[in-house]
Amino acid sequence: MSREQERVKKKLEKNPIIECNKVQKRFCPELFSLFGKVKDPRHQSYVDYSAKVMLGTMYYKSIAGISSMQEMTRTFNDDRICKNLYRFMGEDAKDYMPHGVTENEFLERLHPNELEDIQQSIVYSMIRRKTFDGARVLKKWQVIVDATELDEGFQKKNDHYLSRCYNKGESNEYVRYHRSMLEAKIVFGDNLVCSIASETIENSEEYIRKSEEAVKQDCESKAFVRLAAKIKQKFPRLPIIITADGLYVTKTVLQICKDYHWDYIIRYKEGCASSISKEYHALPEKEIVGTDIEYQNRIMFNDYDVNLIYYREKRMVKGEEKETEFAWITSIEITKSNARKIVRAGRNRWKIENQGFNRQKHWQGNIEHACSWNECAQKNHYLMEQIADFIKQLYEHFFLEKNGIKKLQKNISSELLASFGRQLTETEDIINTELHNAVLN
Repeated sequence: MSREQERVKKKLEKNPIIECNKVQKRFCPELFSLFGKVKDPRHQSYVDYSAKVMLGTMYYKSIAGISSMQEMTRTFNDDRICKNLYRFMGEDAKDYMPHGVTENEFLERLHPNELEDIQQSIVYSMIRRKTFDGARVLKKWQVIVDATELDEGFQKKNDHYLSRCYNKGESNEYVRYHRSMLEAKIVFGDNLVCSIASETIENSEEYIRKSEEAVKQDCESKAFVRLAAKIKQKFPRLPIIITADGLYVTKTVLQICKDYHWDYIIRYKEGCASSISKEYHALPEKEIVGTDIEYQNRIMFNDYDVNLIYYREKRMVKGEEKETEFAWITSIEITKSNARKIVRAGRNRWKIENQGFNRQKHWQGNIEHACSWNECAQKNHYLMEQIADFIKQLYEHFFLEKNGIKKLQKNISSELLASFGRQLTETEDIINTELHNAVLN
């Protein structure tokens, strides 16, 4: 694309935040109504800002990729930005947006279930659309599960933080504290993943009350049991394929998938369950698809029959051909007709890294920043990031990509923020008047 063509493409987007709002209205028209319907924990006699404004402010903080509450307070302390944000939310304008301290006090008392219900509503809304049916794998929805570390340091911000001891028993022994999140994202397209459920990996009340020796710390495996139960409760009839890394090749995970009638495609590495590899390699013949795939069904692992598939990926690196081998165990019976679909689904696991954690940590915000020391507020901050990030993904896919507008990932949020304070045209003003007045049926 020439510079002249690129300039013409960019002119299609006169006001980034207006285009983002249009996409939000198209796919999640009830979003701000849901913000206004959460169970407000505050005494209503002392409320200056409605729940809709409180959560709407946090939503636009995340849309803008603002990391800290102080930065949000400073940035939104602008007459035109303040006026426009109230218009975007369909509310009567006030002199100021909520202060960061006020927001944190609200989020400390708001039960995370309220935002999880909004999360559920968004996912249901997307599933009901035919737009995303092409993303299904063998007529089922792929849910990718992985954990990420959000905040780590020498300070223990609250009792729920996990601890990690370094150089134990030596003179230079020290402890660092961290919090982590187990995330499940449903795949809606090549560059579209939406948070379907989140589970904090944290010390339980039982651990806090007892000594460290009496009760073990929480871990990813324990958190998956809670996460799976949460998904099943919220989406009891959703046909799901769980995709995860080698840590999930366990009896517990396979039993949960069996009990919940879920399929799975789990990355397999020979060190995590050597009996599977030994039985596979002992077989005299394997099924082959092309030159890069081989597989075998019904291999015993503990009390379960698993199906194992290998894939050899060849690619050129600095002029040399490099071959990388991947393997997955799956509950889906592998055939010559579905083998490549299973491989593609297995390779989709990277999406939770690139379209999930990496963009939220480095390109479109900073989920590693602890906006509060309070455990409940931290959960709510994370959930708001997930909601806003999915809307940004929709904006990128259905506006930027569809119109051939190319932007660096790191510039998308900053350009959205820069447009917050622009003078709205009469047409844009009408759009914003209608934008957030959607009423739930």
